[in-house]
Amino acid sequence: MGCCGSAERTKREWRPLEDRSCTDLPWFLLFAIFCVGMGSICGFTIVTGGAARLVFGYDSYGNTCGQRNEQIEGVRLSGLDHRDRKFVFFLDPCNIDIVQRKIKSMALCVSLCPTEELKTYQDLKTFAMVNGSELCSYDLAGHKYPGLPERFSKCPKLPVPPSKPLPLFNRCTPVDISCYAKFAEAVVTFVGDNSVLHRLIAGVAASKEIIVGLCVLALVLSMILMVIIRYISAILIWILTSLVVLGSLAGTSVLWWLYIDHRLYGNDTSPKEAKQEVEINRDSGQALLVYAVAATVFTIILLLLMLFMRKRVALTIALFHVAGKVFIHLPLLTLQPFITFLALLFFWIYWILVLLFLGTTGNPVQNEETGLTEFRLTGPLQYLTWYHAVGLVWISEFILACQQMTVAGAVVTYYFTRDKNRLPVTPILSSVLRLVRYHLGTVAKGSFIITLVKIPRLILMYIHNQLKGKENACARCLLKTCICCLWCLEKCLNYLNQNAYAATAINSTSFCTSARDAFVILVENALRVATINAIGDFVLFLGKILIVTTTAFAGVLLLNYQRDYAEWLLPLIIVCLFSFLVAHCFLSIFEIVVDVLFLCFAIDTKYNDGTPGKEFFMDKALMEFVESSRRLERAVERGRNRVKEVVSEGAEMKPMVSDNGGGGVARWNRSSEEMGAGPGAEWEVLQEFQVYYLLVGVLVDWVLTEQSGFILCLSEDVVLFLCVYLPTSTLFLFVSLLHTPSSAPSATTAKSAAVTATC
Repeated sequence: MGCCGSAERTKREWRPLEDRSCTDLPWFLLFAIFCVGMGSICGFTIVTGGAARLVFGYDSYGNTCGQRNEQIEGVRLSGLDHRDRKFVFFLDPCNIDIVQRKIKSMALCVSLCPTEELKTYQDLKTFAMVNGSELCSYDLAGHKYPGLPERFSKCPKLPVPPSKPLPLFNRCTPVDISCYAKFAEAVVTFVGDNSVLHRLIAGVAASKEIIVGLCVLALVLSMILMVIIRYISAILIWILTSLVVLGSLAGTSVLWWLYIDHRLYGNDTSPKEAKQEVEINRDSGQALLVYAVAATVFTIILLLLMLFMRKRVALTIALFHVAGKVFIHLPLLTLQPFITFLALLFFWIYWILVLLFLGTTGNPVQNEETGLTEFRLTGPLQYLTWYHAVGLVWISEFILACQQMTVAGAVVTYYFTRDKNRLPVTPILSSVLRLVRYHLGTVAKGSFIITLVKIPRLILMYIHNQLKGKENACARCLLKTCICCLWCLEKCLNYLNQNAYAATAINSTSFCTSARDAFVILVENALRVATINAIGDFVLFLGKILIVTTTAFAGVLLLNYQRDYAEWLLPLIIVCLFSFLVAHCFLSIFEIVVDVLFLCFAIDTKYNDGTPGKEFFMDKALMEFVESSRRLERAVERGRNRVKEVVSEGAEMKPMVSDNGGGGVARWNRSSEEMGAGPGAEWEVLQEFQVYYLLVGVLVDWVLTEQSGFILCLSEDVVLFLCVYLPTSTLFLFVSLLHTPSSAPSATTAKSAAVTATC
């Protein structure tokens, strides 16, 4: 089951959709045991009373409201019968600890929340005598409130604001939220006064119908874009590529023009000018020169990349076209974001509830500062919170991985079914059933690997936020470097996991075997992968921006038409955030479809050639791309043959040793050239690109950072290059060397054989 101990054959024979078997069963059992542990935590909080204390509330003496309580050793006024006191009342509800996000006030169980403002202690007495609800400490008699000396510390702070019980959680909450202004300022930093907060909330409440309508509009636009992108992909991609190139050329030209203009006219200084202004002009000229040089290097690298990848853009266009067809044949794919969102939403609600249960579970402990009784987990039980936190990450990643596996299974079924009219009635449902029956262990293993990387990154981010402003420059740079490296590793593993799930959907192999097979295919098509990810992701990002801007424009028109709304900034922000979330969810599904289609296409072209018995599975659009590529290769080959004929005519004729020798050399030369155009050439181009990336990063750091911080940023660039890009490049080379045909000699061997043959 391990990555290195797989007993399966080394050379993979891809047999799509033929065999099905359970994969990574031990990991499924481990995940099931972990989920049982998560459920046990919830059961523990319910049995020990944590859930009841959260729902019904408890006072500052450890008594649960609405229940008969047992005596707590060492805590006075505990063990009271509160069956007629069902609500929690805070003596000073506005005393909020912003850091700990809790109310620092004595809490009592009362039978009724005060619905009117109580200004004097006489009002407290009248409220207690009339309603039977005593708002002061239990050891004070209600009819003696005005004359007791303890009333200043054991009675609520005057005036007592009117309140009403919070639904479900039985807390007396003030009707006027003005006392929470400080908390609102801490949570929402742009709210400066209570009037602004009231106006924003009023704007949201007044425009709720328009907000819902705009959210539906964003949903419709996302679904429409997923369908029509197949028709506009070619024009869109070439327009964007042209705009990027023209923009970089224009920006570079403007910078050089500004620098030349500054050199010609910026140095005309009079003797009366201050020396400081002369130094400023000189620094400005140097900065413009650095900007122009950096922009020139960036433009040259961009032009080289476009030159290398221009032939591979056609594949991206074809994949986008086929992806649009997939959504037409499999319309239920559009429901995947809804299902995943609902699953995540239900799990997150459950997780938050259990976390709140844990906050009120444990042994009663008296707070030394306030003297109030709190419940805390002690001993080994305090690690339940950490276990619960790990469960949040793992199960969330598991749900997302299930979506990826489901989409991959449906797309694989579509691609490897020659007659599209014979597709299953519900390919999505069939993919879900295959996932549940065979591949839950694979999904659990892949999501666990992501969890192992994400948790350290989250811990480092927490440490970085806690030490903000306290750490030195070296520690800050080191933390940022580690966080960035873990983020890059997480993104790479996410992409590899997604392709591993697709390989599992094709061959029904274990996670490690599928990841290895998918990685080999991706390495052999490294530049195609780079082109599809760069151009495809950019196009999809622009699609998200298009949906957000369209929705925002419609929102401005509608909200501006309704003149009654004084503040529509917050509703517009809510609409933009929701529209981006919706667009991201839908276009992420489109991105997964494109990636899976590319893996299937790469496998199809590697193991099939269109001859009888090895017919292609691909769509007509991809077939046209393959045919055009073959025509181009034949044209290049004819050109090479003409050059060889011209050279051979001018060369001295030598006797051939044998027919096998000369023909063999020619054949080995052709195979060497073909191999040079494969993984080895891909690796060389990637290596050159990584070196250019490092140089551009150093130039950018030199321009944008101060002299004191340049060394730290330079060290960060070097660490990223050595720890991320160079190992990746080396691994690509290693895999390409492993998959070089052993029977075919290298280019050096071919050259030596040619020399031997001519001698």
